[in-house]
Amino acid sequence: MENLVEIKNLTKSYGPFVALKDVSMSLPKGKVIGLLGPNGSGKTTTIKILTNLLMNYSGEVLIDGNKPGIYTKGIISYLPDRNFLADKWTINYAIEYFGDFFSDFDKEKAQRLISNFGINLNKTFKSLSKGMKEKVQLSLVLSRKAKLYIFDEPIAGVDPAARDVIFKLILNHCSPESTIIISTHLVSEVEEILDDVIFLKNGEVIYNGTKTDLMDKYEGKSVNDIFREVYRYEGII
Repeated sequence: MENLVEIKNLTKSYGPFVALKDVSMSLPKGKVIGLLGPNGSGKTTTIKILTNLLMNYSGEVLIDGNKPGIYTKGIISYLPDRNFLADKWTINYAIEYFGDFFSDFDKEKAQRLISNFGINLNKTFKSLSKGMKEKVQLSLVLSRKAKLYIFDEPIAGVDPAARDVIFKLILNHCSPESTIIISTHLVSEVEEILDDVIFLKNGEVIYNGTKTDLMDKYEGKSVNDIFREVYRYEGII
């Protein structure tokens, strides 16, 4: 199977602290991949390197055969773990902004997704509730025709009903050929939709492979149970 992302011997340090230690992994096309681990395991650093927000590192990172840069920004749609829209922007302005900034952005799709949530497109971002803000930002990210979608803690702090909506949107509105990375510590909520699993611990890869192989290795246990067993054994949770 052809891989969209190839990472070899990736190391990233912040002064004396080593956030990633000689990480190597391959991420196939058309799969939903869980980037899993407790806080401090290296998930956010990995994402920042993939999205070209961090550029000072050693090792090799290729996305669709290219180093992170202008080309890869054009094929990655990224939902960070914090608000990225200005409070004073109206939703309509945000849609127009995305349309001007990203050539693969579908304005009509964004308008439809956001309107389906009952959100007035003339509202300012500041005037929305926390849940509505998350749905607007998710809708904008999903309205791009990207090759790689990256979601950093997309369900943290939202109620269970909203989590179901988020996952349905992700699965229904990403291209089947696209790779989806979901970074989270809420393993039980996400494991059902995963194809592949990556476990990170202290900046190193513990496991990188299919969910099926992982569950077979642990005699049919759920990914959440495996996660808790592995990290409890390592003294992390």
